[in-house]
Amino acid sequence: MKLIDLISFLHTVAPAHFQEDYDNAGLIVGNSQAEIKGVLVCLDAIEEVVDEAISLGCNVIVSHHPIIFRGIKQLNGKNYIERTIIKAIKNDIAIFAIHTNLDNVYFSGVNGKICEKIGLIHTSILSPKPYVHYLDSEVGAGMIGQLKKPVNVIEFLTNLKEVMQLKTIKHTRLLDRDIFKVAVCGGAGGFLLNDAKKRGADIFITSDYKYHEYFDADGDIVIADIGHYESEKYTIELLYDLIINNFSTFAAHYTKIVTNPIKYF
Repeated sequence: MKLIDLISFLHTVAPAHFQEDYDNAGLIVGNSQAEIKGVLVCLDAIEEVVDEAISLGCNVIVSHHPIIFRGIKQLNGKNYIERTIIKAIKNDIAIFAIHTNLDNVYFSGVNGKICEKIGLIHTSILSPKPYVHYLDSEVGAGMIGQLKKPVNVIEFLTNLKEVMQLKTIKHTRLLDRDIFKVAVCGGAGGFLLNDAKKRGADIFITSDYKYHEYFDADGDIVIADIGHYESEKYTIELLYDLIINNFSTFAAHYTKIVTNPIKYF
């Protein structure tokens, strides 16, 4: 089977044109006509992941984050991006990224996976793109849903820590009410805070909040910053399941490399 067949399938899940303007999703390195020997799924296609692909005999890496966001004027290995690209090219390994287009879809999307882990029901896109639908579902950023019943905020955060396997949660002042409506956005979702408030969310789960941005909760909502990698790590599981459930002519693997650049002491 050729790489283009896998790419075409993944684009039926998350069409390429649903990615944001700043994004660089798609085939980053490699020939779309190459025969697939094996696929390695990851969040970040860094040099260690390329080494892992080599050891597993995989010639395709499917990542969530693109290894290249901005233009490269030289390719001499002076940083981790260039070293990754050089190693992939030398070893005939293709790198394909499916990023904000996977963030923006309702079915089999990044935020849907978070909602599934948390146990939300009656979910919908938090900030839909006007007039854009796909298979009769909304397209856009973040998601919002409900718990089966209201839960004490401490109980909710304790469960969140367990199901998302978190070392820590950074959050704003806890409010004197139960959690029922929950807004989520994998990755950096601070731009959706007002949407979460308008939709009546009791808590907004996302990442990459800056110090002064926490004040924007303003006693209306709890902001829970769970970390960028932590919020999106189950995207690996999502992509892996999509691939193994639809293709049987090649082996697919989870990465065993924890690519989170943030460490906790």
